[in-house]
Amino acid sequence: MKYITRTIWILSLVSLFTDIASEMLYPIMPMYLKSIGFSIVLIGILEGVAEATAGMSKAYFGQLSDNSGKRVPFVKMGYAFSAISKPMMAIFTYPLLIFFGRTLDRFGKGIRTGARDALLSDEATAETKGQVFGFHRSMDTLGAVIGPSLALIYLYFYPQDYRTLFFIAFIPGLIAVLASFFLKDKSTKDVKPKLSASFFSFLNYWKVSPPEYKKLVIGLLAFTLFNSSDIFLLFKAKQSGLDDTMVIAVYIFYNLIYALSSFPLGIIADKVGLKKILIIGLILFSAVYFGMSVNTNVYVFFGLFSLYGIYAAATDGISTAWISNITNKKDTATAIGTFSGFQSICTMLASSFAGLIWFQFGAAMTFLMSAFASLIVILYFFTIPKPKTLITD
Repeated sequence: MKYITRTIWILSLVSLFTDIASEMLYPIMPMYLKSIGFSIVLIGILEGVAEATAGMSKAYFGQLSDNSGKRVPFVKMGYAFSAISKPMMAIFTYPLLIFFGRTLDRFGKGIRTGARDALLSDEATAETKGQVFGFHRSMDTLGAVIGPSLALIYLYFYPQDYRTLFFIAFIPGLIAVLASFFLKDKSTKDVKPKLSASFFSFLNYWKVSPPEYKKLVIGLLAFTLFNSSDIFLLFKAKQSGLDDTMVIAVYIFYNLIYALSSFPLGIIADKVGLKKILIIGLILFSAVYFGMSVNTNVYVFFGLFSLYGIYAAATDGISTAWISNITNKKDTATAIGTFSGFQSICTMLASSFAGLIWFQFGAAMTFLMSAFASLIVILYFFTIPKPKTLITD
C-alpha cells in the first residue's frame, strides 16, 4: 500500500461513491423505463446513444486534457454531470428528457475518464502501474457491489418504488463530487496549453502513436468485437431458470470477486509482467464463455461468474496500465481516451452482433463464437513484446 498516494486514494473514493450511485440504478433501469412507458426498442436506442456519447467524448476530452495540461477540472466536471443526471431522470419522465439525463450521465463519464486515468498514471512508475490501476479498479468495482445491494434492500421494503432510488442515488453521487474538490493538479510549467481541439482530431493520434501502442490496441479492439455486453450473461442466467433476485445476486457476486481480485492481480502483474496477467485473463474469458454455452446449473453459474470477475480484474485496469506505459507522458489522456472511444464503438458492434446471433442461432452459438474468437486473440497477444519502460519525454 506504500505506493497508494493521497491523490490515488481520493480518486478511488470518488469512483467508489460514483459507482455506488450508478450501480444502484443499473439493475432497475430497464424496469423503471418500462414503468414510464419505454418500449424494449426505445431502451435499446437510449443505451446505444448514451454509450456512443461516452465513447466518443472520452477521446475528445482526453486530448483536450493533454492540450491544456490540466486534469482536475475535467475530473470535477465529469463527476458533477453524472451526479446531476440521477435526480433528473426521476423528475423528468418525458422520453426526450430521459434521453438527455441518461446521455448527460455518460457524457460525464466521457469527460473524466482520460484525465482521471492520466492522473493515476502520473502517480505511478512503470513498475507500480499494475497495482495503482488495480487498487483504483478495486475501489471502483466495490461500488458495483454496494450499489445493487442497497437497491435490493430498498426494493424489498418498497417494491417497485424505482423513482425514489434515483433521488437516493444522488447522495453518493454528491459525496463523490465534493471529494473531487480535494484533488490538485501538478505543476504544468513546461506545458504550453492549446486552447482547443476538434472533436475528431484525436484520430490523428493514431498516425503518430508508438508502434507498440498500435499493436496493443489492435489486439484489445479485436477482443472487444467479440466481447458483448455483460447483459447477455445475465440473460443466459435468467433463461436457465434463475429468478430476478438470483440474477442480481449473481451480478453482485461477480462484482465482489472483481473488486477483491483487482488490487492483488495488479501487484502480481507488476512482478511477473502486465502481458502475462492480461493473457491469463483472456484465457479465463474463453473458459467462461465455453461454460456459458452449455451450463444451466445455478451453482455452476456462480462458479463461472467468479472466474469472470477474475478475468475482468486481470484485463481492465491492466490494459490501461499497459497503455500508459508505452505512450508519451504528455499524451496519456489522449492515448487512453482514443482507445476508449474505439472500444465503445466495438462494444456496440459486439452487442449488436451477439443479439443477432442469439436471435438466429441461440445462446450457445453466441457464447461459443466469442470463446473461439478470444482464443485467436490470445495467440495474437503472444506475438506482442512485453511492455517497455515508461516513455517520459
